[in-house]
Amino acid sequence: MLIRQALHTDETAIRAVHTAAFAQPGLTTVPEAVLVDGLRADGDLIPALSLVAEQGGRIVGHACSSPGKLDEDRGSAVGLGPLGVLPEFQRGGVGSALMHATLGAADALGFAVVVLLGDPGYYRRFGFVPAERLGITPPVPEWAPHFQARALTARKPKNRGAFRYAPAFERL
Repeated sequence: MLIRQALHTDETAIRAVHTAAFAQPGLTTVPEAVLVDGLRADGDLIPALSLVAEQGGRIVGHACSSPGKLDEDRGSAVGLGPLGVLPEFQRGGVGSALMHATLGAADALGFAVVVLLGDPGYYRRFGFVPAERLGITPPVPEWAPHFQARALTARKPKNRGAFRYAPAFERL
């Protein structure tokens, strides 16, 4: 498996990954696929943190991050997601590889914290904790049980407050 930065030519495959990964019966439009398209259109995908997993020349997974804001501090935090893997490749390490690559790249780029909304049981293995433990609150209070954060090397005590995602999240 190769983890690499997504290219413009990968857009159709990335949309297919998220559409398949998050498909639900009766759902014709998959919000995660729409979100990635919106982040891209707004210029809010961080290129070094838009990563694809490729196996045998086929894109089987994608993870992306966008700039976030902690109170008025823009640039220290990123919102991770969506992270999607084609169903036939799930539970095979693709998501974990994308997560490790994303965290390593975000740390190397000097970000202080990565936040996401997801299953605490799954993301705990990557060092995520309830965001409130780091003094970070979600944009929607009801998200608190699933709103998590991962401190990186550059994190300082001032990297706290109310988190705000890129505008594409608000349009969902």
